[in-house]
Amino acid sequence: MEKQNCKVGSINAIGSGSQELQLLRHQLQHFNQKAIEAAHKNSALKDFFELKAQKIQKMLQQSL
Repeated sequence: MEKQNCKVGSINAIGSGSQELQLLRHQLQHFNQKAIEAAHKNSALKDFFELKAQKIQKMLQQSL
């Protein structure tokens, strides 16, 4: 039996093309909406979604 290498947790880099920027904008909108919805139910979940949105916003700013 041969050894097999598995890249657990590996990610593909997002480029700076228009499709990638559109995906990031969509994700930003999605996480912002989830944060608004979670604000009424769970504070920790709201914080999680806001943090994800902030990270995506930072990626967008760096790519522009």
